[in-house]
Amino acid sequence: QVQLVESGGGLVQAGGSLRLSCAASGSIFSINHMAWYRQAPGKQRELVARITSGGSTNYADSVKGRFTISRDNAKNTVYLQMNSLKPEDTAVYYCNAAVVQVVAIDYWGQGTQVTVSS
Repeated sequence: QVQLVESGGGLVQAGGSLRLSCAASGSIFSINHMAWYRQAPGKQRELVARITSGGSTNYADSVKGRFTISRDNAKNTVYLQMNSLKPEDTAVYYCNAAVVQVVAIDYWGQGTQVTVSS
C-alpha cells in the first residue's frame, strides 16, 4: 500500500504565500511524475503543476510565474510553493503521484484546503 500525506494548507490573505508538502510512503520502488491538482467548489478538478522524475515541470497558465513545484526524490516528497496568492486560488489541493511497484499506479492524497481571503 502507498499513502500520500499532504500538509501546509491554510488561510492566507491575498498576496501572501503558502508552501504545500506531500510525502509518499509505503511499498515504493520508484515514482514517475508527481503533481498537484485543485478543485474549487462547483468546479472540476484541474491540474496545477506537474514534475517528472527528471525534474521537468509544467504549470497551468493561471499559476505560471507564481507557483513553483519541486521534489525531493530521496524523501519521496513533492512541494508546491505558492506566492502572490489570489482569492481564485481558493480550493482543495490534491497531491498525485505515479508510483511504480510492479507497474505505475496513480495515487492521490486526501486533499488540503487553501483559502485566500481578499
